[in-house]
Amino acid sequence: MTASGVFAYKGRTAVGKIVTGRLDAASENAAMQRLRGMGLAPISVAEVNVGTGLKREVRIPGFSKGIGLKDLAVMSRQMATMTSAGLSLLRTLNILSEQTENPQLARVLATIRSEVETGSSLSEAMTKHATVFPPIMINLVRAGETGGFLESSLTSVAANFESEVKLRDTIKSALAYPVVVLIMAVLAVIGMLIFIVPVFEKMFAGLGGELPLPTQFLVVLSKMMVWLGPLLLVLGAAFAFWWRTNKNTEAVRRRVDPFKLKLPVFGPLLMKLAIARFSRNFSTMIAAGVPILQSLAIVGETSGNWVIESALRKVAESVRQGGSIAGPLAQAPIFPPMVVQMIAVGEDAGALEQMLAKVADFYDQEVQATTEQLTALIEPLMIAFIGVVIGGMIVALYLPMFSIFEYVK
Repeated sequence: MTASGVFAYKGRTAVGKIVTGRLDAASENAAMQRLRGMGLAPISVAEVNVGTGLKREVRIPGFSKGIGLKDLAVMSRQMATMTSAGLSLLRTLNILSEQTENPQLARVLATIRSEVETGSSLSEAMTKHATVFPPIMINLVRAGETGGFLESSLTSVAANFESEVKLRDTIKSALAYPVVVLIMAVLAVIGMLIFIVPVFEKMFAGLGGELPLPTQFLVVLSKMMVWLGPLLLVLGAAFAFWWRTNKNTEAVRRRVDPFKLKLPVFGPLLMKLAIARFSRNFSTMIAAGVPILQSLAIVGETSGNWVIESALRKVAESVRQGGSIAGPLAQAPIFPPMVVQMIAVGEDAGALEQMLAKVADFYDQEVQATTEQLTALIEPLMIAFIGVVIGGMIVALYLPMFSIFEYVK
């Protein structure tokens, strides 16, 4: 692979405006050629060293900003806009790599631009960065390139990702308050056990007598926190590392995903979220002209739940043998009868794409309504739980006060 450097440039546009910036290129001549391809008349081009001294980019493992779905949605929307305006793909990729706010995505786009420049297609270049670009995006771009409607495919990608981001933001904003309250409550309990209970223990020790059972429990728990706290912290960090490494493996998903759907409060929400994602992705891929079997495989991977993925494998086998889509779906308990019936009607009427889009819209609204209901339910329950826990600790600490005069006598 050809080594590339970073070049600072100053150029003049067709209307005489002076612009400056930086770009990646193999040499100074290659940088000037890229500037001309961008429609700029080069004034000065000089290589800069960004990898040494105080100008070096500092990256802390685990703390660097990754490439999120929102970044990809913005990128897809901008790419579709520039493509429809008549800009070449190379120029579009160059502009995106320079103006994106995510430095990691900027580096990936610069690499893709170099690969496209050497003859690769956009989808082939994206495939080399499969950890950045989801399978649905790569396949929609490939379908757009093959059918000559790349702009429409990118617009579909953007709309799909924007809907997904909106849904995620709705859930995050609704659950933010309960999570923060729970964390504050846990920290308050730990603080009381470590700093307040030992003070009361020393005070009661000089009075003699036997402490009430709730107070004894707090004292024992306070002493245990000396070693239990660090142990739980280490176990939590170890589990987080293990989960991050193994959460996407087949063995883990086969056991965890069905359990998620059976949770008493959050199970229905997760089921509706998975159905909304499946319907939206499937509709988008059919609209882009991706073959049904290929669409089913990709939609299964991107559904986020092993139960749906395994059900779609049976659907793919049915379609491969000339059967319908709705038949195998009716045998999967996760799909409600309404979804199965709408898909069956869509197949019969030749309007599967529109029916799936309606199902996705319906379940998007259901997820939002369920989230609001959960928020309204969780908040008073959280307040009551915190009141019982902290109030119970305070009562347990002050119980010996009721018999303090007997200890003095």
